[in-house]
Amino acid sequence: MNSKIRVLGFAGSLRKDSYNKMLLNAAVELKPDNVELETFDLEGIPLFNQDQEEQPPKRVKEFKEKIKAADALLIVTPEYNYSVPGVLKNAIDWASRPYGDNVFDEKPVAVMSASEGMLGGARAQYHLRQTLISLNMHPLNRPEVIVSQIDEKIDVNGKVVDEKTRKKIGKVLEALVAWTERVRK
Repeated sequence: MNSKIRVLGFAGSLRKDSYNKMLLNAAVELKPDNVELETFDLEGIPLFNQDQEEQPPKRVKEFKEKIKAADALLIVTPEYNYSVPGVLKNAIDWASRPYGDNVFDEKPVAVMSASEGMLGGARAQYHLRQTLISLNMHPLNRPEVIVSQIDEKIDVNGKVVDEKTRKKIGKVLEALVAWTERVRK
């Protein structure tokens, strides 16, 4: 395929020094030449209110337009209480509503996670994948990027410096490109 794959990436955290935002920044740095990777910060998306779904707030409209314009998505999620953060679930709810206006429909998607713990956000990924499937998305199954002990794999500036982790991020992006081309057919 000659044209670039447009990927929209977002992290399910609002924290300024979020490890998952650091992972997303590494993806931007490591993206293949045939990928345009734009990021979107979920900051400013209000709590979902079904009374407003027909006329969503401006920030929600921006988010939905970015998703529509993307060929594929990259979601990076922390794990809170064995699941995805409310911030991420809230954004997903907005973007998939109202019924009949699910901007996630048929989108290829890759998922990454990171934490200081041993499981690296694996449980959040599995919960997130259930949601993605229910929205008729096409999650990439492998390779998985589940980064445990992320605090030992970044430098003082928040850059991912662990070579094994960087390779995994590069491989998931390459796989997302191939998956997106396959899903398009």
